[in-house]
Amino acid sequence: MPHITIKMLKGRTDEQKKLAAEKVKEALIEAIGCTENHVSVSVSDYTPLEWQEQFKKEITENPDIVITPDYKPEDLL
Repeated sequence: MPHITIKMLKGRTDEQKKLAAEKVKEALIEAIGCTENHVSVSVSDYTPLEWQEQFKKEITENPDIVITPDYKPEDLL
């Protein structure tokens, strides 16, 4: 533990997803001092329409959100 979930719009390559996961993992290890073998990362893809509901659950209604994005999800449609 920790586990990181990256949620993004569909369209990125597997190589881009892997690179993003590696970079986020490295940053987390540096920030909190955990060991590499304790970190897991998943990547979930969404269409702009699918993201509308996810945005509500993951960002708008999430009491644990630490960094809030500066865009409206409907702008992605």
